[in-house]
Amino acid sequence: MSRNTISKRKESSRTRFYRISAWLHLWLGLVAGIVVIIVCLTGCIWVFQEEITSAFLDPESNVPYQKKPVVLPSQLMAIVDKEFPGKRVGSAEYHQGRAINVNLAGQRDEGALLKINPYTGTIIRKIDPKSHSVDFFEWILEGHRFLWLPYQIGRPIVNYSTLIFVFTLITGLVLWWPHKWTKSTRERSFTIKWTSSAKRVNYDLHNVLGFYSLLIVAVIAMTGMVYGLEWFGKGVYWTTTGGTSLPGYDNLSSDTLQTRRPYTPAKAMDIAWQRAANLHPDSKGFYISFPDSANHKAVIIVTVYPSTGVIYDNQGYIYDQFTLRELPKDKIYGQKFSQDSFGNQLRRMNYDIHIGTVLGLPGKVLAFLVSLIGASLPITGFIIWWGKKKKGKSKGKKTKVQASI
Repeated sequence: MSRNTISKRKESSRTRFYRISAWLHLWLGLVAGIVVIIVCLTGCIWVFQEEITSAFLDPESNVPYQKKPVVLPSQLMAIVDKEFPGKRVGSAEYHQGRAINVNLAGQRDEGALLKINPYTGTIIRKIDPKSHSVDFFEWILEGHRFLWLPYQIGRPIVNYSTLIFVFTLITGLVLWWPHKWTKSTRERSFTIKWTSSAKRVNYDLHNVLGFYSLLIVAVIAMTGMVYGLEWFGKGVYWTTTGGTSLPGYDNLSSDTLQTRRPYTPAKAMDIAWQRAANLHPDSKGFYISFPDSANHKAVIIVTVYPSTGVIYDNQGYIYDQFTLRELPKDKIYGQKFSQDSFGNQLRRMNYDIHIGTVLGLPGKVLAFLVSLIGASLPITGFIIWWGKKKKGKSKGKKTKVQASI
């Protein structure tokens, strides 16, 4: 009996579900493969963006923590007014051990940034958007989110390619599952035979590494889809909260009818920041949004980061820019993390799960490795398909030759 006959009988013995899964796995993988490679590679680089930036790209912004008062928001406003006359502060980021990032407001000033020593107010670095310099990790993030294409085009391609990738992972598990569990099938399913041929090693890299990384790669992909696909994010929230719809963002505004304004804009910023800081004396960072005083509806936003390296336990405060009255908190991020519902906690943890920081450094290493494996799967899969395609052509030629003899 010929090998070709055995192969045909083996194929026909497979269930229809298996054959459909194989067909979907192949063609969905070919459709989304290149996008998956780019997204996974940029993702595994992004995981360590803080460490790489701190060590190599921007070491001068490392400022050792000191038990001293830090520069107040009003002082940041004065520094910006001096360096960029007529411009205003859009936001400021305080992170323990790092310089303060002060972003200028307005479209024309997008990308303008001052890095300021939090204890002395000294300008460490000034980034002017007119210099046309490209930040490496900003470039990486653009590739990860929308493939360096126009956002409206690239973003849907990334999102739906990620969805396709999740389907290929599921169909891949179907193909991985042995028809019968024997000693030999267990060895093939769980171990890479490094001493075998290059073709077999490539197959094992796709089959075995794909299985070991499947669950974590799927979680990383789906947490990305939570942000990228609105219907998916709402569906996950609805499921994890027992049928509650994802709350929208309230369009809060300051009291524009307030005639008595006891604080100057600079003084109001200092008081608002100090109130939040007093509630969280051990916080490791703050994000402050400065309102445009010309926009009477604008509010002051202070986000507190209690921990280093994660953002899920952050808590936000919103204040009227004139009266400093605290406005209603965000329905998800306004509460203390430990007191929030499971569904809200999971939503808040989404980004930290996506990049592995939820488990600290081991989690980041794990996210890096499985993202790298994720990038390899379309490559090893394509090599398997191409090898079978070439083998099929050579068999066809051989059959024609034999028929003509």
